[in-house]
Amino acid sequence: MSDLDVERARDGDVDAFVALIEQRQEQMVRVASAILGNRQDADDAIQEALVSIWRDLPRLRASARFDAWADRILVNACRLVLRRRGRRSVREIPSSDSNDGLEAAQRVAGDDQHELTASRDAFRRAFERLDVEQRALVVLRHLEDRSIGEIAAVLEIPEGTVKSRLFTARRALEAALDREALP
Repeated sequence: MSDLDVERARDGDVDAFVALIEQRQEQMVRVASAILGNRQDADDAIQEALVSIWRDLPRLRASARFDAWADRILVNACRLVLRRRGRRSVREIPSSDSNDGLEAAQRVAGDDQHELTASRDAFRRAFERLDVEQRALVVLRHLEDRSIGEIAAVLEIPEGTVKSRLFTARRALEAALDREALP
């Protein structure tokens, strides 16, 4: 993505906009699916985000900030979907290649597969206990491997606040995992 592509899209060039979105499509699906927990909700959030991005693009002042700006719109769209649906659960966190995970799970035999399934279920339930802000932080940092600076730009908060909230989110996830481990 170049600043020129963003400028062209900002000036109303639909083809430039489509090219920008095609470059980001997989990442958008990954983030929204991880935060919301299923593809249908993720698709809803992505659709809302795309409409907002297109509508608000002429007001974007710095083309170089397009990625962070678009990510912020996506995270906000995820919040809206959760609020509208009255649901705060996440049923799955997809890997970067879901077929690899499925094949690996199929290779695991007997008790090992049961332990793997139980471990994934425990993590899923623990992740469900996080609020949407904590989920977004964990997803952006650990699934998307974003830097603290990038997350700060996406969420429009200081880097120190990102570090503090990420620390709190990790602690909350650890506590939830501990609760899941209790008999």
